Amino acid sequence: MEIKVERVNKDIELPRYQHFGEDAGLDLHAAEEVTIKSGAYKLIKTGLKIAVPKGYAAFVYPRSGLALKKGVTVLNADGVIDSGYRGEVGVILINHGPDDFNINFNDRIAQLIIQKVNTIKWKEVDNLSASQRGEGGFGHTGLKKN
Repeated sequence: MEIKVERVNKDIELPRYQHFGEDAGLDLHAAEEVTIKSGAYKLIKTGLKIAVPKGYAAFVYPRSGLALKKGVTVLNADGVIDSGYRGEVGVILINHGPDDFNINFNDRIAQLIIQKVNTIKWKEVDNLSASQRGEGGFGHTGLKKN
């Protein structure tokens, strides 16, 4: 699939797969130097604008290494970039770690995954069809009935 991309910052690296053909996510890089204090969150610019084709969306996911090693993750995971959006891609990062987290220009900060999405129309009914699960949810699965 080909996605049009515009570099707002000409020095920013384009998103890329670390292992082409094996990875689902392309690495997004920071287009600024920022420090996120412990317990704080910030919008980090990526220096890129993208044109996601109609019928698709881009999703911003955390990097597992940052989450495990530093306690830094995407606050609104999964961040959604709609096909009609043409502004600069930003990543909202939160620092759950005990130390301030420094981001350098071109550091990998998140992953971008492009996925097909369906457009739906609601069909209102008086009653839904029955299912084996029924209305059980929120930890209900596996509980024995008394």
